[in-house]
Amino acid sequence: MSSCRGLIRVLFVVALFAILASSEHTSNWAVLVSTSRFWFNYRHLANVLSLYRTVKRLGIPDSQIILMLPDDMACNPRNAFPGTVYSNADRAVDLYGENIEVDYRGYEVTVENFIRLLTDRLDEDVPRSKRLGSDAGSNVLVYMTGHGGDQFLKFQDSEEIGAWDLADAFGQMWEKKRYHELLFMIDTCQANTMYTHFYSPNIVATGSSELDQSSYSHHADNDVGVAVIDRWTYYVLEFLETQVTSANSKLNLGDLFDSYDESKIHSQPGVRWDLFPGGEQEGRLRTVVDFFGNVQNVEVENTNSNDPGSLKEDLIEIARLVEKWRSRDREYLAQRNESNTDVPSSDSKAPSTSVQLQKKNVTPAKMTEETIWEKRFIGASVLGVCAAVWLTGSFLGGSI
Repeated sequence: MSSCRGLIRVLFVVALFAILASSEHTSNWAVLVSTSRFWFNYRHLANVLSLYRTVKRLGIPDSQIILMLPDDMACNPRNAFPGTVYSNADRAVDLYGENIEVDYRGYEVTVENFIRLLTDRLDEDVPRSKRLGSDAGSNVLVYMTGHGGDQFLKFQDSEEIGAWDLADAFGQMWEKKRYHELLFMIDTCQANTMYTHFYSPNIVATGSSELDQSSYSHHADNDVGVAVIDRWTYYVLEFLETQVTSANSKLNLGDLFDSYDESKIHSQPGVRWDLFPGGEQEGRLRTVVDFFGNVQNVEVENTNSNDPGSLKEDLIEIARLVEKWRSRDREYLAQRNESNTDVPSSDSKAPSTSVQLQKKNVTPAKMTEETIWEKRFIGASVLGVCAAVWLTGSFLGGSI
């Protein structure tokens, strides 16, 4: 009997760890950075806030988004619509709204703070809301926009980050197990030169323009008085808003990158696949929500489903195993009772009758105890399976 219970425990633990180990992707984080100051760079802040709105819509909570804004366009005296930021001339959606959480604002947006954020080299007194809490199971989206050039991106017109600086920061992230897979996106002039020196594995990188190419704004709002969004970001958002309508979307990175239209973007966007395991073939299969949405590895299923691998099928199989072990235990108890009550054939009928009565008295008592144990065992097994499913849902970000 103890061997059966031991076997159940082993199977339960192995199954639980197998489920958890089968998916290394356990969380999503987003680092969204505008590096431009001053009113005429309104569009760069609108770029970032547009991405911010999208990742929140697809399920990434504010606690897992780092938002870096060097200037507050919403409160700028030149803003004809105080307290608002728009990315489209129709002003249908206020990107600033009431639920925005800015983690780094104004002069906090520096190259040093950005690199310290990525590599987790912040001072002890820096609050948790300003830390990138990713780990070896986290997919990280890094989006940057601003003014740049060949292998550099300016921060607030006072300093710049180079392509090697960024590559080494991601290298330290990988060494310190701070990401599982990373998607790097950048919208600036000569953007594609910023990921030429990347060397860490599990990175997909994409940018808005090739070497010696500019990145252009899409359109201006005459009432606001400046351009309100860049072209490449505009068409990335168009795809995300019209095609990726929920966190359950099956569209992949290949679909997103195939949507690039150079005739509309007015530059040549680029994609780098070689650092990703399996290269372009595998990278294209990653769903968009693997980076822009919350983890969806646990799916809600119909509890009445009899499909292979369903919860109902698993419970039925467990019940069959329990019944099989119960039958074996009955046979074992019956054989043991028979061996304990054997008597010589020369004995009189009275002792024989006594033995038969003893068997009748003993056997039901044994079976009654066994029945109680069996009920507890079955109940514990079912609760164990439900607990495993619930724990898996909690760890992987889904629900059952």
